[in-house]
Parts: sequence; structure tokens; C-alpha cells
Amino acid sequence: MTTAPERTADLYPTRGTTEVATPRMDPVVWSEPGASGPIEPGDLADYERDGFLAIDQLVTPDEVDVFRAELERLTSDPEIRADERSIVEPKSKEIRSVFEVHKISEVFARLVSDPRIVGRARQILGSDVYVHQSRINVKPGFGATGFYWHSDFETWHAEDGLPRMRAVSVSIALTENHDTNGGLMIMPGSHQTFLGCAGETPKDNYKKSLQMQDAGTPSDEALSKFADAHGIKLFTGKPGSATWFDCNCMHGSGDNITPFPRSNVFIVFNSVENEAVEPFAAPVRRPDFIGARDFTPVR
Repeated sequence: MTTAPERTADLYPTRGTTEVATPRMDPVVWSEPGASGPIEPGDLADYERDGFLAIDQLVTPDEVDVFRAELERLTSDPEIRADERSIVEPKSKEIRSVFEVHKISEVFARLVSDPRIVGRARQILGSDVYVHQSRINVKPGFGATGFYWHSDFETWHAEDGLPRMRAVSVSIALTENHDTNGGLMIMPGSHQTFLGCAGETPKDNYKKSLQMQDAGTPSDEALSKFADAHGIKLFTGKPGSATWFDCNCMHGSGDNITPFPRSNVFIVFNSVENEAVEPFAAPVRRPDFIGARDFTPVR
């Protein structure tokens, strides 16, 4: 007689009939105290407290020029545009994001394995890491739409099957981040509470959510409580600056109605000890180019 495999425990319920707040049950920094790495102890403590760490210059101006040229090459390539990994703006039909760039671009593959990048991810997560998701985001001026408030982990847990909060994202600016052109906003400390959202996940939800978030969106009431408790931090910075942030941070960005474009490289590292299982609150997995099933450690 055979038995069905045991289901991974769901520590963070979401997409039910009501919105539910659950205290975080996982560490923020997984490495042992005093473990070596590129992040200074004081900065690591700030990351643990706030859920994010801003770096004035993670990559050099010359490197930014290379990354920006590669972004332009990818977004102007008709074959890339026709690929399912490219997401277009609903109104302008311009490319909004290109996913899995570390697999379609040697330039971004080298960036992912750069010790300045992967070293920080390993230090935060306390293990080897793999790329759960990578993409370039393009916010041209005059009307590029934003990303509504959300926790990435809510989606990655519900739709990709990440069991624990053991993932970290880095957003590297390729253009100037002004306080007016739709920059990243985070609620400091919000990573300590998981907000399980109400409502079922539609089939193939990713096709809509990557253009405009719907399922997995917190209520206005919950967002108001979070903002009252934590405040909102807006990130600005020059090209080459970066923001590392915990997978459960409540974050979003506004529309860009200025003439100044905003583009970035976005990489999500997940611990090899936190491999994705079946989705916790979705009928099917999202495609691999959005939520990876290749758990090979970055070297």
C-alpha cells in the first residue's frame, strides 16, 4: 500500500474568505551572529529591524552603462518582445518587464553571480542561494503605471509554493531615482507581519497580475493600519544604487508621469534550503520563468 506524500505545513495562510494577519515565524537574517560577509554588522542589524538596506553605489557608473545598453537591446528586440517572458503596458503596449534575464543575457548572468550581489544574499539567508526570479523593469516617462502595495512573499507563497520567508530581493537602479518618478516605497518593519489576503486565486492569474495586481492585494483598511504603524519610506538614488529588501516587506510604487524614466534590474534570491513546493493557494504553479523550479545554487 502506498500513501500520499505529506503536505508541507502552511505557516502563512492566505487567499481565504477573510484577510488574516499572522506574526512572522521565520528569522529575517538567517546567518549566524558574527558570520563573515560583505554587509557590515550595523547595516545587517538595520536590515533585520527595518526589512531593507539601501546602498548608495553597489555597481559602478561604467557597469551601469553596460547594463543599460543591455536593457535597451533586450527591450528593442522583436523576438524578446514576442516572448512570453516580456510583459507589456496595458495602454501603451510598451514593454514593462522582461523576466528570466539571467538566462537570456550573459551580461545579467554575470551580474547575478557577482560576489557583491550573491555574497550579500548568502549572508542574509545563511546558505547557498538560487535565483527564484530575475527581471528588468522599465518605467518610461509620461504614464508608466506603478505596482500597487503588496508583499512579494504573499504571492510567492500562494502561487509559487515558497514555504518559508527565506528570500531576499535586490533592486539595482539603472536610471536616477527621483522622489517624483515612481520610485520604490516600503513600510519599514512591515516584514514582521504576514498579511494573508482575501479572495481565491484565478487560474493563470499571473497573466493579469504582472500588468495590474488584483489577487493578493491588501485591503485599504489593512494598508492604512500598516502605514500608521510603520510609516512609508521612499527610495531615491543615483544609477548604480541598490535596495535590498526582505520578501515580506509591504511595498509598491506609483505611476511615472514625469519626463524622467526609471529602470532597474530586479533579482530575487531564495535559499536552497527553502525550495518551492506546490502552490499553497493557487490551482496551478506559475511558469518557471516567473517562479523558478531550477534550484541550482548560484556560483
